[in-house]
Amino acid sequence: MKLTPDCYECLRRLIWQAADLATEDTSLKQRAIKEATKILDDEFTYSQISIVIATKIHKVVREITRNPDPYRAMKEKESRIARDSYPELRSRYKESLHGCLRLAAAANVIDFFRESNSIKEDIRKTVNFALDDSERLEARLKKAGTVLYLADNAGELYFDLPIVNWMKRFVRVTYVVKPSPVQNDLTLEDMRRSGMEGEFGKVMSTGVDSPGIVFSLASLQFKQEFESADLIFAKGMGHYEALSELPPEGKFFYCLMAKCQPVADSLGVPINSYVALLQ
Repeated sequence: MKLTPDCYECLRRLIWQAADLATEDTSLKQRAIKEATKILDDEFTYSQISIVIATKIHKVVREITRNPDPYRAMKEKESRIARDSYPELRSRYKESLHGCLRLAAAANVIDFFRESNSIKEDIRKTVNFALDDSERLEARLKKAGTVLYLADNAGELYFDLPIVNWMKRFVRVTYVVKPSPVQNDLTLEDMRRSGMEGEFGKVMSTGVDSPGIVFSLASLQFKQEFESADLIFAKGMGHYEALSELPPEGKFFYCLMAKCQPVADSLGVPINSYVALLQ
């Protein structure tokens, strides 16, 4: 999915947020904002993808502020919200594929631009999909052998586990996270810290600390796994922005909340709709 005019302001907000989270040193913060804004202005074209620019923004902010994980406190807060909400919400959704999908989607309300109270409230709202390909997914899984599950925000792992376990009845599932911190995305270290790494079975990283997937920077191992997988289960908007640039092969399943207007427009749904889409 290519950039739209709305994306400039969103990326500008990202710069200020990342710098604010990274340091309290005013001079470092101003320098980080200046350098990141230069990247944004130099690279913003309507043929570009937002996650490519966002990756460069985060890299320069981390380097200038010397903070390897600006979003760590935010991730910990979001993970607590998800962990505390999970037991109540798990009982609301059936053990079926459709129920597990709705549960997984519920946690995608987590977003680094949202306040904690808003996340607490919205994560408890009932999930109904504006686009629902869950039946097609079930049929696809019964013919597949391997699935790559691309994880999104750190707090979502609690809500991802039931659908991962459901799919394991039919296929081999590899749970894919980031190798090191970027935004509030789930990393290998976050998984170890959660104590849940062993529950997911095979876990690997993309090899690149980018929102979504920047394929030019991803590891060879990830690229090989990606090409050989029968199905890619992609959580969140960042993965949609990346994978929607590839030809639809009936291989990509998107599970997300369309939290911005450009993504909602691309999917043809109202903003803040939930989507379970096979392409």
